[in-house]
Amino acid sequence: MHFAGFVPRLHPSDFSTLTDDGVGADWPIRYEDLRPSYERIEQELPVAGQYWPWGDPHAYPHAPHPAGGNGEIFLRGAAAAGIEARVGPVAITNGRFGNRPHCVYRGFCLQGCKVNAKGSTFVTHVPDALAHGAEIRTDAMVTAIETDADGSRATGVRYLRRGREHLQRARTVAVAGYAIETPRLLLNSANRRFPEGLCNDHDLVGRYVMVQGAPQTAGRFAEEIRAYKAPPPEVSSEAFYETDPGRPYKRGFAVQTVSPLPITWAEHVAAQGHWGHDLRRYLQDYIHWATLGALCELLPQPDNRVTLATEKDRHGLPVADLSYTQCDNDREVIKAARSTMEEILRAAGATEVITIERYAHLVGGCRMAQDAEHGVVDADLRSFAIPNLLITDGSVLPTQGAANPALTIMALVDRAAGRLAAGARSGLRAPAGRSAR
Repeated sequence: MHFAGFVPRLHPSDFSTLTDDGVGADWPIRYEDLRPSYERIEQELPVAGQYWPWGDPHAYPHAPHPAGGNGEIFLRGAAAAGIEARVGPVAITNGRFGNRPHCVYRGFCLQGCKVNAKGSTFVTHVPDALAHGAEIRTDAMVTAIETDADGSRATGVRYLRRGREHLQRARTVAVAGYAIETPRLLLNSANRRFPEGLCNDHDLVGRYVMVQGAPQTAGRFAEEIRAYKAPPPEVSSEAFYETDPGRPYKRGFAVQTVSPLPITWAEHVAAQGHWGHDLRRYLQDYIHWATLGALCELLPQPDNRVTLATEKDRHGLPVADLSYTQCDNDREVIKAARSTMEEILRAAGATEVITIERYAHLVGGCRMAQDAEHGVVDADLRSFAIPNLLITDGSVLPTQGAANPALTIMALVDRAAGRLAAGARSGLRAPAGRSAR
């Protein structure tokens, strides 16, 4: 519902940063393994945008939407600064699509799409799953993953619903609690076979959590911008995405329009120290401001991790504790992104520029890897320790790139689901190269 709808792909270089750049980690798959799923999800959402020249150059199913005021400022400033920019990719229909109407350019996408023009699992995959017999149990809190006596297979989950505990048995369990709650659930599911947490033989559950640096820079213009009258992320540049030997850091960042709504804009201005009458003056001036946001690739570090706290929730379960710090490379990338956004807005004619520090898109914590000594799950999202336990969320990303993660998460799960279905049809119950139990 609150999905922003911006769906760039990762670049081929994202899958081998350790080999190529000496930082981050190599994925157990290549970009080419994910390309068919990227293309399939882009058709299903569907995605609208200009031809994309970065990474693996490609087109999108639908033509780009017209740029709003914020997007026009970005395009104007980027052109003046000699920086390539494009419109899209957004998961918003450009024209009618099935039973979904055209985008109405209301711009409140983060509060949920008024007409369901924005593609998301809410309007695509969930209704389809329900039509094919899936069941959703709302108001349920899973407390533990159950295994057999020797801990070799998952047998189901225990969950609380409306004050009662239930046991749901299953042949296969897929966990999608994301970067905080998935590690927390595995750690809370400790048993005799896994005393330090399920699938945690090598102390990797909860490690390598990442956030993207996401500073936002706003510029004031004499003309009315009315940034809210278009999808919030709409125009982007990935010109600074890759490692450049001429820069003092590895990897890079992307820049996007972000178009904060009035309450978020108030937080933006207040973060600069403006208050009282001064704050009200900025809020009254809202329609004259254009805002850009960066997504900076921050590196995975083992001590950035989720552990269990001594504090407990209302069910008596330990809550998650997150430890996170930045390295020098992280700080250099954020600094460069901030400078670039200020340059673009000034080149577009901004008379005043303000920047706030932000972070976005938490991923990692149960990373993919080639083997159990380096990760929690394999290339098919099956946990190394328990073959019929899958992790199907953003916690599996080994690196995060400088792209919004939603499309990559969907593509990874699309690929894994296809391979799981193919294995089931052929009678397999375990990953390739591992004997079935």
